[in-house]
Amino acid sequence: MPTAIYTHADCHAHDMGHGHPECPQRLDAIHDHLIASGLDVALEHRDAPLVDLRDVELAHSAHYVAELKDRLEQLALTGESRAFDPDTAANAGTWAATQRAAGAAVAATDAVLDGEIDNAFCAIRPPGHHATRDETMGFCFFNNVAIAARHALDVRGLKRVAIVDFDVHHGNGTEDIVAGDERILMVSFFQHPLYPYSGGVPKGENMVNLPIPPYTRGMEIRDMIEAMWMPRLEAFKPQMVFISAGFDAHREDELGQLGLVEADYEWITRRVKDVADRHAQGRIVSCLEGGYALSALSRSVASHLRVLADL
Repeated sequence: MPTAIYTHADCHAHDMGHGHPECPQRLDAIHDHLIASGLDVALEHRDAPLVDLRDVELAHSAHYVAELKDRLEQLALTGESRAFDPDTAANAGTWAATQRAAGAAVAATDAVLDGEIDNAFCAIRPPGHHATRDETMGFCFFNNVAIAARHALDVRGLKRVAIVDFDVHHGNGTEDIVAGDERILMVSFFQHPLYPYSGGVPKGENMVNLPIPPYTRGMEIRDMIEAMWMPRLEAFKPQMVFISAGFDAHREDELGQLGLVEADYEWITRRVKDVADRHAQGRIVSCLEGGYALSALSRSVASHLRVLADL
């Protein structure tokens, strides 16, 4: 069975303004590199559907979902743009993009569980891991990975899932949603201190947070993953693994000061895949989070995908 890549043209229509690092060109860079490297022909390409808002409400409050829908639909009608917080803005295309991003994560989850594909990567935007249960934050509106994880548990009947987050920024929104849910083990590393200046003290026993000092290089991070993540993942025996795949810990990315390179993302993906192969029938759904140096982003995604696709 193949590795699928989920994306949609609507994800390009979300635009937070000239010069914003979370830009539509991120998806173009990934698309172009996959073609140039020949990797695109090894993947099954699927369109991201619109999400069912009942799935979104598994991770976000009904009030938040209704209010966000109303505000974003109004922008779609008027063609206006507006800021939701100092880092996060929306335009006429944001509501469709947000629905496609969450829809990709849920559709990929169903396709993997139904045995249609081995695993999937969702090349989507806006990202999601800073979106809390009730608040937009850090470029994020809906928490795509948390929604998919709760869908796997609450709709598809799994008992245990893991979330792996290797973005340079702490996935505070995901932690806000899943902390204390014993069905979910979340492991992450992130530069600390760095936006959103959280994660130093985990909010639940199901959280394995690795705050990393600036300028730490990949081999040191690998050692910490081996010592801290792997024993917990092995003991937990997840039935499915979700990845918040941020590539902004790359040494070329100016939004952080960590020192990862493509080989590190390949290694991390391989270790996560080892766990999924042993305990979860290889079931992985990975969703794009950060990564803003376009060349480094596209190269790192390709390294990630080569491992997922066994290439």
